[in-house]
Amino acid sequence: MKSFLCGVLFCVVLQVMGQSPTKENTANTRYFEDQFYFGITYNFVRNKAEDFKQRNLSYGLNAGFIKDIPLNSTGTRALGLGAGLAINNYYSNLVVRDNDAGLNYIFDTAVEGFRRSKLETHLVEFPLEFRWRTSSAEEYKFWRIYAGVKAAYAVGARSKLVTDDFTDGFFNSDIRKFQYGLTLNVGYNTFNIHVYYSLTDLFEDSAVVNGESIGFRPLRIGFIFYIL
Repeated sequence: MKSFLCGVLFCVVLQVMGQSPTKENTANTRYFEDQFYFGITYNFVRNKAEDFKQRNLSYGLNAGFIKDIPLNSTGTRALGLGAGLAINNYYSNLVVRDNDAGLNYIFDTAVEGFRRSKLETHLVEFPLEFRWRTSSAEEYKFWRIYAGVKAAYAVGARSKLVTDDFTDGFFNSDIRKFQYGLTLNVGYNTFNIHVYYSLTDLFEDSAVVNGESIGFRPLRIGFIFYIL
Protein backbone atom coordinates (compact mmCIF):
# COMPACT_ATOMS: atom_id res chain seq x y z
CA MET A 1 0.00 0.00 0.00
CA LYS A 2 2.95 2.34 0.64
CA SER A 3 3.97 1.92 -3.02
CA PHE A 4 0.41 2.74 -4.08
CA LEU A 5 0.36 5.98 -2.08
CA CYS A 6 3.68 7.03 -3.58
CA GLY A 7 2.31 6.25 -7.03
CA VAL A 8 -0.77 8.41 -6.42
CA LEU A 9 1.43 11.32 -5.33
CA PHE A 10 3.65 10.94 -8.42
CA CYS A 11 0.64 10.94 -10.75
CA VAL A 12 -0.96 14.05 -9.26
CA VAL A 13 2.34 15.94 -9.39
CA LEU A 14 2.60 15.14 -13.11
CA GLN A 15 -0.94 16.37 -13.59
CA VAL A 16 -0.22 19.68 -11.86
CA MET A 17 2.87 20.26 -13.98
CA GLY A 18 0.81 19.95 -17.14
CA GLN A 19 -2.23 21.86 -15.93
CA SER A 20 -3.14 25.41 -16.95
CA PRO A 21 -6.37 27.43 -16.64
CA THR A 22 -8.66 27.36 -19.70
CA LYS A 23 -10.98 30.04 -21.04
CA GLU A 24 -13.93 27.77 -20.36
CA ASN A 25 -13.01 27.56 -16.68
CA THR A 26 -12.45 31.29 -16.19
CA ALA A 27 -15.63 32.19 -18.04
CA ASN A 28 -17.76 30.02 -15.79
CA THR A 29 -18.45 31.56 -12.37
CA ARG A 30 -19.63 28.24 -10.95
CA TYR A 31 -16.34 26.40 -10.73
CA PHE A 32 -15.39 23.13 -9.02
CA GLU A 33 -12.33 22.59 -6.82
CA ASP A 34 -12.10 18.83 -7.43
CA GLN A 35 -8.82 17.87 -5.79
CA PHE A 36 -6.36 15.08 -5.16
CA TYR A 37 -4.87 15.16 -1.68
CA PHE A 38 -1.81 13.73 0.03
CA GLY A 39 -1.14 13.95 3.76
CA ILE A 40 1.49 13.09 6.33
CA THR A 41 0.86 13.16 10.08
CA TYR A 42 2.35 12.45 13.47
CA ASN A 43 0.01 10.11 15.33
CA PHE A 44 -0.62 10.86 19.00
CA VAL A 45 -2.68 8.55 21.21
CA ARG A 46 -5.40 9.80 23.57
CA ASN A 47 -7.77 7.95 25.92
CA LYS A 48 -5.09 5.34 26.57
CA ALA A 49 -4.35 2.78 29.28
CA GLU A 50 -2.56 4.17 32.34
CA ASP A 51 0.91 2.71 31.65
CA PHE A 52 0.80 3.17 27.87
CA LYS A 53 3.72 5.17 26.40
CA GLN A 54 4.50 6.08 22.80
CA ARG A 55 7.94 5.32 21.39
CA ASN A 56 9.84 6.24 18.22
CA LEU A 57 8.11 8.14 15.41
CA SER A 58 4.44 7.18 15.03
CA TYR A 59 3.46 8.45 11.57
CA GLY A 60 0.66 8.26 9.04
CA LEU A 61 0.31 8.62 5.26
CA ASN A 62 -2.94 9.18 3.36
CA ALA A 63 -3.97 9.98 -0.21
CA GLY A 64 -7.17 10.19 -2.22
CA PHE A 65 -9.58 12.31 -4.24
CA ILE A 66 -12.31 14.76 -3.16
CA LYS A 67 -15.26 15.83 -5.31
CA ASP A 68 -16.26 19.49 -4.86
CA ILE A 69 -19.94 20.52 -4.60
CA PRO A 70 -20.37 24.36 -4.58
CA LEU A 71 -23.05 25.75 -2.26
CA ASN A 72 -23.15 29.33 -3.57
CA SER A 73 -22.75 31.10 -6.91
CA THR A 74 -19.25 32.44 -6.15
CA GLY A 75 -17.89 29.05 -5.09
CA THR A 76 -16.50 30.32 -1.77
CA ARG A 77 -18.58 27.76 0.13
CA ALA A 78 -18.83 24.12 -0.80
CA LEU A 79 -19.06 20.54 0.33
CA GLY A 80 -16.29 18.06 -0.38
CA LEU A 81 -16.95 14.32 -0.57
CA GLY A 82 -14.06 11.95 -1.15
CA ALA A 83 -12.42 8.57 -0.84
CA GLY A 84 -8.85 7.53 -0.17
CA LEU A 85 -6.38 5.15 1.45
CA ALA A 86 -4.32 5.56 4.61
CA ILE A 87 -1.51 3.82 6.49
CA ASN A 88 -0.97 4.63 10.18
CA ASN A 89 1.87 3.39 12.37
CA TYR A 90 1.95 3.48 16.17
CA TYR A 91 5.15 2.65 18.09
CA SER A 92 4.69 2.09 21.80
CA ASN A 93 5.50 -0.01 24.86
CA LEU A 94 2.34 -2.10 24.29
CA VAL A 95 3.23 -5.66 23.29
CA VAL A 96 0.82 -8.06 21.57
CA ARG A 97 1.42 -11.83 21.71
CA ASP A 98 -0.55 -14.34 19.63
CA ASN A 99 -1.14 -17.62 21.46
CA ASP A 100 -3.67 -20.46 21.53
CA ALA A 101 -6.03 -18.49 23.78
CA GLY A 102 -6.06 -15.50 21.40
CA LEU A 103 -4.29 -12.15 21.52
CA ASN A 104 -2.64 -11.24 24.81
CA TYR A 105 -1.54 -7.66 25.68
CA ILE A 106 1.30 -6.81 28.04
CA PHE A 107 3.80 -3.98 28.47
CA ASP A 108 7.46 -4.01 27.46
CA THR A 109 8.73 -4.50 31.02
CA ALA A 110 7.45 -8.09 30.85
CA VAL A 111 9.41 -8.88 27.66
CA GLU A 112 13.10 -9.74 27.93
CA GLY A 113 15.30 -7.99 25.36
CA PHE A 114 12.49 -5.69 24.18
CA ARG A 115 13.49 -3.31 21.37
CA ARG A 116 10.30 -2.02 19.76
CA SER A 117 6.62 -2.76 19.21
CA LYS A 118 4.57 -1.45 16.29
CA LEU A 119 0.94 -1.49 15.23
CA GLU A 120 0.22 -0.71 11.56
CA THR A 121 -3.31 -0.13 10.25
CA HIS A 122 -4.54 0.03 6.64
CA LEU A 123 -7.71 2.06 6.09
CA VAL A 124 -10.16 3.00 3.36
CA GLU A 125 -11.29 6.55 4.22
CA PHE A 126 -14.31 8.66 3.28
CA PRO A 127 -13.90 12.37 4.16
CA LEU A 128 -16.82 14.81 4.14
CA GLU A 129 -15.85 18.50 4.41
CA PHE A 130 -17.64 21.82 4.70
CA ARG A 131 -15.38 24.16 2.72
CA TRP A 132 -14.86 27.88 3.10
CA ARG A 133 -12.24 29.55 0.85
CA THR A 134 -11.24 32.82 -0.80
CA SER A 135 -10.92 31.34 -4.28
CA SER A 136 -12.44 32.38 -7.59
CA ALA A 137 -12.65 30.93 -11.09
CA GLU A 138 -9.36 32.69 -11.96
CA GLU A 139 -7.53 32.39 -8.63
CA TYR A 140 -5.74 29.11 -7.90
CA LYS A 141 -3.94 30.29 -4.74
CA PHE A 142 -6.26 31.03 -1.85
CA TRP A 143 -6.91 30.67 1.88
CA ARG A 144 -9.07 27.79 3.03
CA ILE A 145 -10.76 26.40 6.14
CA TYR A 146 -12.16 22.91 5.60
CA ALA A 147 -13.93 21.29 8.58
CA GLY A 148 -15.80 18.02 8.62
CA VAL A 149 -15.87 14.35 9.49
CA LYS A 150 -14.04 11.31 8.21
CA ALA A 151 -15.31 7.72 8.27
CA ALA A 152 -12.95 4.81 7.75
CA TYR A 153 -12.98 1.05 7.36
CA ALA A 154 -9.96 -0.95 8.55
CA VAL A 155 -9.08 -3.44 5.81
CA GLY A 156 -6.09 -4.75 7.75
CA ALA A 157 -3.92 -4.31 10.84
CA ARG A 158 -0.61 -5.86 11.77
CA SER A 159 1.24 -6.00 15.09
CA LYS A 160 5.01 -6.47 15.18
CA LEU A 161 7.39 -7.14 18.06
CA VAL A 162 11.18 -6.88 17.82
CA THR A 163 13.47 -8.14 20.60
CA ASP A 164 17.16 -8.92 20.83
CA ASP A 165 16.41 -12.59 20.10
CA PHE A 166 13.50 -12.67 17.63
CA THR A 167 10.99 -10.76 15.47
CA ASP A 168 7.29 -11.62 15.49
CA GLY A 169 4.50 -10.18 13.32
CA PHE A 170 0.89 -11.17 12.74
CA PHE A 171 -2.60 -9.92 11.79
CA ASN A 172 -4.34 -8.11 14.66
CA SER A 173 -8.06 -8.94 14.72
CA ASP A 174 -8.84 -6.68 17.73
CA ILE A 175 -8.82 -3.48 15.66
CA ARG A 176 -12.23 -1.82 15.30
CA LYS A 177 -13.41 -2.15 11.70
CA PHE A 178 -15.54 1.01 11.47
CA GLN A 179 -13.99 4.25 12.71
CA TYR A 180 -14.87 7.93 12.44
CA GLY A 181 -13.67 11.30 13.68
CA LEU A 182 -13.51 15.08 13.23
CA THR A 183 -11.19 16.82 10.76
CA LEU A 184 -9.90 20.37 10.31
CA ASN A 185 -7.69 21.54 7.43
CA VAL A 186 -6.46 25.15 7.43
CA GLY A 187 -3.94 26.79 5.13
CA TYR A 188 -3.02 28.61 1.95
CA ASN A 189 -2.59 27.23 -1.55
CA THR A 190 -1.08 23.71 -1.63
CA PHE A 191 0.21 23.54 1.98
CA ASN A 192 -2.23 23.13 4.85
CA ILE A 193 -2.27 22.03 8.49
CA HIS A 194 -4.33 18.89 9.04
CA VAL A 195 -5.89 17.72 12.32
CA TYR A 196 -7.92 14.54 12.85
CA TYR A 197 -9.38 13.43 16.18
CA SER A 198 -11.01 10.01 16.35
CA LEU A 199 -14.36 9.70 18.11
CA THR A 200 -13.96 5.91 18.29
CA ASP A 201 -11.31 3.80 20.00
CA LEU A 202 -8.92 2.02 17.68
CA PHE A 203 -9.22 -1.24 19.63
CA GLU A 204 -12.38 -3.21 20.31
CA ASP A 205 -13.71 -3.05 23.88
CA SER A 206 -12.67 -6.67 24.43
CA ALA A 207 -8.95 -5.78 24.11
CA VAL A 208 -7.52 -5.26 27.62
CA VAL A 209 -4.11 -4.93 29.23
CA ASN A 210 -3.61 -5.57 32.96
CA GLY A 211 -7.39 -5.82 33.29
CA GLU A 212 -7.90 -2.32 31.81
CA SER A 213 -9.40 -1.44 28.43
CA ILE A 214 -6.65 -0.39 26.01
CA GLY A 215 -8.77 2.44 24.61
CA PHE A 216 -6.32 4.03 22.16
CA ARG A 217 -7.98 7.00 20.45
CA PRO A 218 -5.79 8.51 17.67
CA LEU A 219 -5.07 12.23 17.33
CA ARG A 220 -3.27 12.94 14.04
CA ILE A 221 -1.60 16.29 13.37
CA GLY A 222 0.39 17.08 10.25
CA PHE A 223 0.16 18.50 6.76
CA ILE A 224 -2.23 17.89 3.89
CA PHE A 225 -1.51 18.96 0.29
CA TYR A 226 -4.40 19.68 -2.08
CA ILE A 227 -3.64 19.42 -5.78
CA LEU A 228 -6.11 20.43 -8.52
